[in-house]
This record gives sequence, C-alpha cells and structure tokens, in this order.
Amino acid sequence: MAQRSFPVRALWFVFVGWWLTPILVNVAWFCNATILLIPVGIKLTNLVPTALTLAEPRSLEDPDSARGQQSLAVRAVYFVFVGWWLSWLWANAASFLAITIVGLPVAIWMFNRLPYVTSLYRFHG
Repeated sequence: MAQRSFPVRALWFVFVGWWLTPILVNVAWFCNATILLIPVGIKLTNLVPTALTLAEPRSLEDPDSARGQQSLAVRAVYFVFVGWWLSWLWANAASFLAITIVGLPVAIWMFNRLPYVTSLYRFHG
C-alpha cells in the first residue's frame, strides 16, 4: 500500500494523532504490565507510528525481520527488566514532544523506535 500524502498525514496528526497516541501508548503499557495481555500490548505498541501520523504499519511477518534480531530469550529478559517501564517513559516523553512544533520531528523518530525500546525488536525496510 502506498504511503498517504503529507497533507493527509498532517491533518490526521492535527485532528487525531496528537491526542490518540498518548492514549494508545498508555493502554499498550497497561496491557504489557498485566502479563496476560502482553501480545495485545506489543501489537498496540507497533501501531503507535500509525496512530500518530498514519504511517504505514511495518509487517511483522517480513522474512527479513529475523535478521539481526536478538534471541527471543534475550528480548524477553530485556522486556521483563527494562522494556516495559522504559518504553512507557520513552513513549510519554515522545507524546509530550509531539504536541510541540519544535519537538515533533524528534517525537516521530522516538515513536518509530518504540518497538526496539520495548523489546529490542528491529524492523527492517
């Protein structure tokens, strides 16, 4: 699917993205903290860039996505001890930056890296 045009994405951000993203981040964090809802939380975390600016979601089924990844065990340990709380701080800092004109580019960069901060998951492509 082709990327949406800049004006459409900008309008989305102005009218929806800036308020929807912090809600999504905090719901995802709550899901991650409950243990049972971690799969839902991870999926919501991966949708954050789309919620913010309608960026096309990246496919988790990409065969190249396994290249360069940490092992699942390393990622799980990281998530349990660091990822769940650091991703909450990271995403809320990005949400704050997103509502400022000057901080918006940094916020978008931060949101695009949220899956890595959460679980060391690297997107390719």
